[in-house]
Amino acid sequence: MARILAIDYGLKRTGIAVTDELQIIASGLTTVATDTLIDFLKDYVSAENVELFIIGKPKQMDNTDSESEELIIPFLEKLQKEIPSIPLQRVDERFTSKMAFQTMIDSGLKKKQRRNKALVDEISATIILQSYLYNK
Repeated sequence: MARILAIDYGLKRTGIAVTDELQIIASGLTTVATDTLIDFLKDYVSAENVELFIIGKPKQMDNTDSESEELIIPFLEKLQKEIPSIPLQRVDERFTSKMAFQTMIDSGLKKKQRRNKALVDEISATIILQSYLYNK
């Protein structure tokens, strides 16, 4: 089997999570600067077998698309153009940042460590991926 890679897209930085090859466990991989994201993904998929990209879909409480969805759509179009062999699937990402922050508190990270927004993004991507795995 191949890995599934999740993306928590952000304007400045993007959290990345990935499954093991058996698609059982979701683990945080890294956070990358969004302006280098496509290059990072191209390098990653050339080294690892990836069968699916999961991208967070920001929603409002009333289930309508969030304003940040407008920023994600051009990225999705570029990703499909640059890496057409790997399909994309969207997953609701409501509350993932809050859940990531709570995870950091629950795991005993100190206040200074919890201010690391890159870590929040990586954990958010992991939560998005775990949600996909749970519901697939």
